[in-house]
Amino acid sequence: MIQLHLVVLAWGGTAILGKLITLPAVDVTVWRTALASIGLGVIVILARIRPELKRGAILGLLGTGVLIGWHWMLFFLSARLANASVCLAAMPTVMIWCSLLEPLMNGTRRWSRPELLVGLVMLGAVWVIYRFEFTHWLGFTVGLASALLAALFAVINKGFAGKHHPVVICGFQMVGACAACLIFVPFTSSKLAWPSAPDFIWLLVLSQVCTVGAYVGYLHVLQRLSVFTINVVYNLEPVYGIVLAALVFGETERMSGGFYLGAGIIIAVVMGLPWVRRKMGEATALTGLGE
Repeated sequence: MIQLHLVVLAWGGTAILGKLITLPAVDVTVWRTALASIGLGVIVILARIRPELKRGAILGLLGTGVLIGWHWMLFFLSARLANASVCLAAMPTVMIWCSLLEPLMNGTRRWSRPELLVGLVMLGAVWVIYRFEFTHWLGFTVGLASALLAALFAVINKGFAGKHHPVVICGFQMVGACAACLIFVPFTSSKLAWPSAPDFIWLLVLSQVCTVGAYVGYLHVLQRLSVFTINVVYNLEPVYGIVLAALVFGETERMSGGFYLGAGIIIAVVMGLPWVRRKMGEATALTGLGE
């Protein structure tokens, strides 16, 4: 259980690292995914994993990597446009996006009334945040778009789960994510920025601890803990992140009471969603890569 909380804590700290790194959001994502690809490649070699994939599967994994790359790019951009707390407040909506997208995309189940009710409550909470923190509307909107891409990735990624080795899946997706974000570099700067020494250290923490290490740790706890427990603890990510942001950045992360009311409703609703799904007989684990 402690390992699971450490994994979620690592994911919750990504927004803070994204603000500590001085590179543009696109460059941060390129370096993160490139370094993560190398780290995962080392694991494949040391563990002697044989990636036996056909061309179609490789293209599919690279394609889903595009989604996770753009998700992270918008995630870091959201933290820059607003702050880490606003960015993290938008992330719990991933579960609601998943509930809405899954029936549309694979037809395995229909929308349920409890989930639609949860969605309406969350919509009200989102309105509260816009109402009290309108100065951060752009950052919050970008955060919601990032959450939508994460949900789309999670729904599609279910199709790959169990078919190939998870580390191989993640490795190819990191390559696709890196390539997808490289496309945007010319639009943000003339060339990919080379990180300074402090930035490179933070990038190593972001890529190897919060991405590779957290993902491998997540795979490990999947073998020992129930899906229900994992989903409940995973929903603590924005709580950990907002607390960490307040400790690191201080006054710049202090928000209005309305923001904390809206964020609290979103987090409470998402925390309750696993219980709803459990009563409905569903047991769906997180299929994304965290933040």
